[in-house]
Amino acid sequence: MTHRMSLRVYYEDTDMAGIVYYANYLKFLERGRSDAVREVGCDQLDMRDRLGIVFVVRRVEIDYLAPARMDDVLVVETVTSKLGGATMVMDQRVLRGETVLVAASVKVAIMSLGGRPARLPAEIRQQLATLME
Repeated sequence: MTHRMSLRVYYEDTDMAGIVYYANYLKFLERGRSDAVREVGCDQLDMRDRLGIVFVVRRVEIDYLAPARMDDVLVVETVTSKLGGATMVMDQRVLRGETVLVAASVKVAIMSLGGRPARLPAEIRQQLATLME
């Protein structure tokens, strides 16, 4: 299942040239991932408080293909392409209409609150598996 989340570009998202500042796409992608895991029933606050584990970004590969500008309506698409015992890879795209502006692959690791790698509990793994195509 591909998760889709819409957002609008505001003045604060742009740089001096009037286009979205490159680092702000990381925020857009984070919102898309957070929205996707929430939608499949994965409660990140519960994971932290009850299980003592959190998601952390380990690696991001990103291609900037075309600019977005103030007042554009964008869609962030998120799909899980790999789901391991302690990591997952989420592929994401930011689109304006049919035009792909950004393509990214984000490797997310599971970590204990003490900073150690942790395994993904079976229940959460099943929830996240629904985001796979």
